[in-house]
Amino acid sequence: MLKVGLVGVGGISSSHISAWLDMKDAQLTALCDIRPEQMEKYPDIKHYTDIDVMLENEKFDILDICVPTYLHADISVKALEKGINVLCEKPICLKREDVERVYAAAEKNSVKFMVAQVIRFWREYEYLRAVYQNGRYGKLISGTMSRISTIPGWSWNDWMRNIDLSGFLPYDLHIHDLDFIVYTFGKPKKTTPFRILKPDQDFLSVVYEFDDFIITAESGWFAGACPFSATFRFQFEDAVIAYDSNGLKIYERCGNVIELNEIAEGDTGDINLPKSDGYANEINYFADCVRNDLTVEKVKKAEIAAVMDIVTAI
Repeated sequence: MLKVGLVGVGGISSSHISAWLDMKDAQLTALCDIRPEQMEKYPDIKHYTDIDVMLENEKFDILDICVPTYLHADISVKALEKGINVLCEKPICLKREDVERVYAAAEKNSVKFMVAQVIRFWREYEYLRAVYQNGRYGKLISGTMSRISTIPGWSWNDWMRNIDLSGFLPYDLHIHDLDFIVYTFGKPKKTTPFRILKPDQDFLSVVYEFDDFIITAESGWFAGACPFSATFRFQFEDAVIAYDSNGLKIYERCGNVIELNEIAEGDTGDINLPKSDGYANEINYFADCVRNDLTVEKVKKAEIAAVMDIVTAI
């Protein structure tokens, strides 16, 4: 039975907590947040308001880190140096040099570390990746990705709207699509960003060029009450694959339209995330790596470093 602790009981944590509670051979034994009221809805799990006290008192196989972005690297290293395997919410950090610091701590202490880049585990994106790899619809010609929302005003102490603490749009929303691009297609040979940044809005559009195709990825934090939306459209020689809130469709050259709209039932979480089993998939994957002493192949350091190189330049 894996013993699991989680630190940071904020918006994204509900998706993590539900996945851990559903896992038969893992036990979520303790939660930590500086706000005691955040943990009240989990009365059967131990509560801590100090991460150092929790790590001193508890013995964990895995620490799941869901704290604000600017705390990711320091808390990851703290746990890794205690010999605890770490799953850390994205992004891994705000400073490029911290990538090396975190992974070095994992290697030094012979434990596993994984960044929770959930899109790698999202079914519709996994399907797109498989089609690209197996060549079912011929070569890729172009791709368009979009990820937008209202500017987050729900975070603790409003840290999301502090650029020094969150990094704003490139590190919060855009990094999802960028990570998938690097994971699936490799590091682009050229990156051309266009950005409009204001105190209460942030918009980013980036053209990623590869040898035979281009991918345009746009992200937006808007001042109005714009609902969260994540979409993509990829043009292959023999089909267009499109994903939006209605599901995934394949428009084949021959005229067939195939719908893949089976959406997993489950909690949408506290911040209006779309229903998906992606969170459970990533958490189960990491737990299996720890349980069976497997290398974390699906989220590699080199890919995370490449993503951070690009987002830092942007």
